[in-house]
Amino acid sequence: MAERRMFAKTIVDSDAFLDMPQTAQLLYFHLAMRADDDGFINKPKTVMRMVGSRDDDLACLAAKKFIIPFESGVVVIKHWKIHNYIRGDRYVETKYKNEKDLLETDENKAYRLPVSEVDTIGLPSDNQMDTQVRLGKVRLGKDSNIYCPVVAFLNEKTGAKYRASSQSTRRLIDARVNDGFTLEDFKTVISKKCAEWKGTDMEKYLRPETLFGTKFEGYLNAKSKGQSCEPDPDMEKYDLMYEEKP
Repeated sequence: MAERRMFAKTIVDSDAFLDMPQTAQLLYFHLAMRADDDGFINKPKTVMRMVGSRDDDLACLAAKKFIIPFESGVVVIKHWKIHNYIRGDRYVETKYKNEKDLLETDENKAYRLPVSEVDTIGLPSDNQMDTQVRLGKVRLGKDSNIYCPVVAFLNEKTGAKYRASSQSTRRLIDARVNDGFTLEDFKTVISKKCAEWKGTDMEKYLRPETLFGTKFEGYLNAKSKGQSCEPDPDMEKYDLMYEEKP
């Protein structure tokens, strides 16, 4: 197996990557350094303990589609073939052929799951995985990783650089989730308020403590003043569908 690993700047310099908490970015680099020649890692939890990362960091990477997790506990670096080209005389095929057989490669050489597999493959529920995340689906609640998509959407709309790891922001989001609000509700409120404050310094006025506080429901139900309140179609990359609790 090759010893050297490369990283493409088009991936690690992207806004989607840099918007993640630094702990999630660090975990990504360490996972990639320990991946086999096809980009698979069989012990992500061990790597997490080595670098001091948390379940939220792994879930954030999955939510923003930088890794693809499997129920076996194995994960694969989605953009592995963009990062690395390994010479044939050094290449050793992954041992995780069952997982590899589930994947396709798109026109950009990134791994992806066929649509039929998206709802059935996810992060393992055992091995002390507290955060329940599935590709394309996430159950909202205190242990969910709703923080990353909410904060990423807010940063994209306002030009701010808020961190999903901020405890004060997490407490506000948790409070609204406990009130029964969904990811789409957060996106709607952000879009509404950005439409109202268009042309101003939105980073100055539209902070998490302003948007996600006790007035959240009022913002959600307020009329849009003639502005479109639908989330931008190109923000689908931050979408996390969710399952209602039985």
